[in-house]
Amino acid sequence: MLLRSIWYSNSGVGHFCLRFVRRSFSFSSQSAVDMAAKDGRLKVFIVAGEVSGDTIGSRLMASLKKHSPFPIDFRGVGGIMMSKQGLESLFPIEDIAVMGICELLPHLNKLRVKLKQTLEAAVLFRAHVVVTVDAKGFSFRLLKPLRARYCQQGLVSPLHFHYVAPSFWAWKGGEARLKGLSEFVDHILCILPFEEEVCKLNGLAATFVGHPVLEDVLELGSVNGTMNSGWKVHGNAEGFRNRYGISPGSMVITLLPGSRLQEVIRMRPIFSNTMELLKDSFPDLTAVIHVAPNQHVEDYISKAVNDWPVSVILVPGGSSRIKYNAYAASRVALCTSGTVALELQLARLPCVVSYRAHLLTEWLIRYRAKVPYISLPNILLASSTIPEALFQACIPSKLAALLTELMNNEGLQEEEIRTAEKVIELLSPSKQHAGNSTDQDYGSTFLENRPSRIAASTVLYYSKTT
Repeated sequence: MLLRSIWYSNSGVGHFCLRFVRRSFSFSSQSAVDMAAKDGRLKVFIVAGEVSGDTIGSRLMASLKKHSPFPIDFRGVGGIMMSKQGLESLFPIEDIAVMGICELLPHLNKLRVKLKQTLEAAVLFRAHVVVTVDAKGFSFRLLKPLRARYCQQGLVSPLHFHYVAPSFWAWKGGEARLKGLSEFVDHILCILPFEEEVCKLNGLAATFVGHPVLEDVLELGSVNGTMNSGWKVHGNAEGFRNRYGISPGSMVITLLPGSRLQEVIRMRPIFSNTMELLKDSFPDLTAVIHVAPNQHVEDYISKAVNDWPVSVILVPGGSSRIKYNAYAASRVALCTSGTVALELQLARLPCVVSYRAHLLTEWLIRYRAKVPYISLPNILLASSTIPEALFQACIPSKLAALLTELMNNEGLQEEEIRTAEKVIELLSPSKQHAGNSTDQDYGSTFLENRPSRIAASTVLYYSKTT
């Protein structure tokens, strides 16, 4: 709460306007498409605050362009993937890709400047619809004053969508915080199956669209599953080994240190020292480090691996095919907690999940968290199948021991693979929309109901009742 008041403080006028909007100001009952019909073009203001959000945003943009009856003008903030879909970002996404409590403090002034810049751009753009993707700290501090600004100017507010529900389920008192969001968020696009119902119970319109990571399967042409076989990305292990000159007998381990510079700086020495401990047991060890498409991260890692104790291959971000080929060539993975844990589930690559933060941030997480796990697969299944090394336990000796056991124990590997099949099934929206579909048409049903398409349809055609 203190941090929130430091970074973004409500003015009396803004607070009054939000109450005025809720009680007296009439929202347009029109959908985004209805509003765009007057201009012949759809104006979408979209903001993503980190690499995973950039991927989600780019897929949503592509789906909006495909299914909108009108040409679309995009404005906002995004990264490399969103720029490929036609967004000219107001500033580099790296400028606001900050996570944590203490980690945030040195960046507060810059974040406030970027927040004001984004707010002013959104007001001037006069969008038919506003979409924020994840990064709730920045997103909600944008949406709230944006709605107040429209109130002050006597304008009809565009609909506000937030893609990826805040993780209310992870924190003590988290569900209670949902109630106030309806003042400035009109619809939540949920990526976990249980979130839609809880949002609705707390006065928030919501739609479960499925987890965006499932679309990796579609992009790589791996849709050959049925209702019973699950979904899997089939990478080319031999092609990856040949491309990078990896010997047939080499033990390959995938390393995913994170997508934000602060977490990569923190995890790099831990991962490096873990490889130092492993190389005696696995003399021909190759570490494949996946580099997030973040310029600051790319620059840091390219310099930091010069003194690594084992052979290193750097895989640049932005290519899903190369990434999953690397997964296929690996025996196991070591990752920092995040979306990548689900990518590894799609690849059926057994992994160990790690996480470290500032000591005060870690203390706050321990104090406020109400779930005992940090990786989404373990949370969804209430299981500790995937080994986790968190906080003070995230040390090289612990990680090396967990990885050694996983690499040498096929039973543990098979257990993680079985868990992956259950997790992926939970994250897919297809069965909700498949009705009485058979195995034969399940693949086509998934194509028709991919997460980005459901999200785009909701953004285009949802209308808010007054």
